[in-house]
Amino acid sequence: MIYSTFAQFYDELFDEQMYLDWAKFVQKNVAQDDKILDLAGGAGRLAVLLAKKNYDVTVTDLSEEMLSLADQRIEDAKVQVPLIQANMLDLDGFDQFDVITCFADSLCYLKDITELEQVFHQAISHLNEGGKFIFDVISPYQTDEVYPGYMYNFENEDSSRFFMWASFENEDQPHSVIHDLSFFNENEDGSYQRVSEMHHERTYEMDEYLDALDRAGFKQITVSADFGQHEVDDQTTRWFFICEK
Repeated sequence: MIYSTFAQFYDELFDEQMYLDWAKFVQKNVAQDDKILDLAGGAGRLAVLLAKKNYDVTVTDLSEEMLSLADQRIEDAKVQVPLIQANMLDLDGFDQFDVITCFADSLCYLKDITELEQVFHQAISHLNEGGKFIFDVISPYQTDEVYPGYMYNFENEDSSRFFMWASFENEDQPHSVIHDLSFFNENEDGSYQRVSEMHHERTYEMDEYLDALDRAGFKQITVSADFGQHEVDDQTTRWFFICEK
């Protein structure tokens, strides 16, 4: 997923609590001395939280703008986090890791199940024996029941920025949704600049994920809800996977 011109706007709006919860989930399931690669790590929020806990984390992301934000955040936090610009579909040349993570719906922005399985193959090929691939995805319940018709508007305290988000079903693909995102940023003359993008998310049935992971070669797979706190049910909105090589 490429956030292009409004990477900073998006990063500012993302719920900080989510990153805190992802960090706790990783800490619960990852040894302190494990070497971690965070796929689609964006602006580095998760990586910085883990680095502050003395985890060895490397971030890779496709977006140069997101990595620029990550670089600033890492500098401000006074931690060491290597940044690599790369597409998670091709990790050729990367080192081996004990853990590879991928959160924040990143896998749901891939084009189809073929690309998803390609990422699974890339992940397992860069994991040490016994290593873990940890990721989350939204569920079909989220795309089919929760998102269609969803709307969210935000205005900051001084009214210099506005954000509008509307989601609707993508009828061309099953378990797919389109997000219409618009940011309005105030110019010096009082006018507003509008930046808009359409984001497409797609997920799959549980069996499709499990089959793709099995074909990639993962031996043991566990799936949970709510950052590992509960079992999955019919109204779970986000699935959390831990897959061992």
